[in-house]
Amino acid sequence: MAVGDRKDPYLAFNFRVEIDGLQVGGFTEVSGLQIEVESKDYREGGVNEYVHRLAGPMRYPANLVLKHGLMDSETLWSWIQDIKQGKIQRKDGAVALLDSAGNEKWRWNFAKAYPVRWVGPELHAGTAAVAVETLELVHNGLATQTKS
Repeated sequence: MAVGDRKDPYLAFNFRVEIDGLQVGGFTEVSGLQIEVESKDYREGGVNEYVHRLAGPMRYPANLVLKHGLMDSETLWSWIQDIKQGKIQRKDGAVALLDSAGNEKWRWNFAKAYPVRWVGPELHAGTAAVAVETLELVHNGLATQTKS
């Protein structure tokens, strides 16, 4: 690597969230970007030194948790209210990580998500904190892509 070709890691605060191709507000936190591959033990007769560890199905053990400042937009609130009325509307979306210049570098696409939990803001008269709402989504998978 030549001098000046230093590669710094991307910063965790520079990201955006899209649902159905639309940016849905300024999110303060995203968690639950997780994938696990289950492994299965297989004992082979006559082999006593080790147990074969075979790759099993992939699973997504955590809900996607989105937090953002409460605004006039009722998009997320309406989505969870539709669930309450029995209208399950699955949506695709993405979490995009940006570099310091605002260019997209990583993207985690999630498929067929719907809300399973909404938490309203904690309100305290003695603070000047932003009112934050939380939305938890279940989904049918994550696909990752990088941008060069």
